[in-house]
Amino acid sequence: MELLLYTLIFFISCFVLVRAGTWLIQALTRISQFLKWKEFFVSFILMAFASALPEFFIGISSAFHKIPELSLGNIIGANIINLTLVFGICAILAGGLKMESAVAKKDSLYTAFIAILPVIALLDGFISRADAIILIIVTLFYFNQVFSQKTIFSRVFKNGFRRRTKRAKKRFLLDIFIFFFSLIFLLASAEGIIRSSTFFAERINLPLIFIGVFLVSIGTVLPELTFGIKSIMMGHKEMMVGNIMGSVVIHSSLILGTVALISPIKIDNFSPLIISIVFTFISAVFFYAFLRYQEQVSRKEGFFLIIIYFLFIIFEITARFW
Repeated sequence: MELLLYTLIFFISCFVLVRAGTWLIQALTRISQFLKWKEFFVSFILMAFASALPEFFIGISSAFHKIPELSLGNIIGANIINLTLVFGICAILAGGLKMESAVAKKDSLYTAFIAILPVIALLDGFISRADAIILIIVTLFYFNQVFSQKTIFSRVFKNGFRRRTKRAKKRFLLDIFIFFFSLIFLLASAEGIIRSSTFFAERINLPLIFIGVFLVSIGTVLPELTFGIKSIMMGHKEMMVGNIMGSVVIHSSLILGTVALISPIKIDNFSPLIISIVFTFISAVFFYAFLRYQEQVSRKEGFFLIIIYFLFIIFEITARFW
């Protein structure tokens, strides 16, 4: 009975986390257009931070509960999903992504490198507070690079929103309320996930790393997928790429650094992480290769990235029975 209760809590919390993250993204999209913010700020900064909020709340909550390895697993899993499944689906829906910007190609190297930083930091089995500070500095360095290139997104972000009528202003105020309402639900759902994950780890011997990589990460990346699909529908393909890059960077450096600063991460047994480590490298390499060396990421390559993700799932599941 207790197992059923905590399973229910886990899935309800994941559902609320996904819905709250989606509401938040949708509200910020409308707010961005109403306030006439630039594409640069919307894609690389605002949405990257907003779509990473589920991982942030889970990270902070897990750190204060002294189980930061759950956040580590969530971040590694979310990065793999973003670089394969989310990017692949968006490439297919867009009919291929033409990389016209040299900046996007250049920044793909930074993204790929930062995606594997958690793995590099774990080589000694410990992410200390000193490592955490380095990770946070990496975040600052990356966004300094992005800000220096912001002229590539000098256009005002548009999504078909009507002009500032009285009705539009009421919608704007409603979106402000939805934004803060979503934050409260994100916090509550993160706490539910932490408590149920702790139960699973203690009662049915599921490693917290595995729960984070395989279960929690699937829910936390849906805001990125939502924004990616919406960007493509509005004709802002490179904004989708920018959002994925920004999210991966924030996950791997800022969020993980903050979590380790609160509660350093120690891994005694690497076996639950082996497959995730391998697929982190594979995902980062192909993401970089497709963006850096090709003029267009075709639908065929989008399907290839999705196949990589499903291979990851198959290996993770079968590994539990070895």
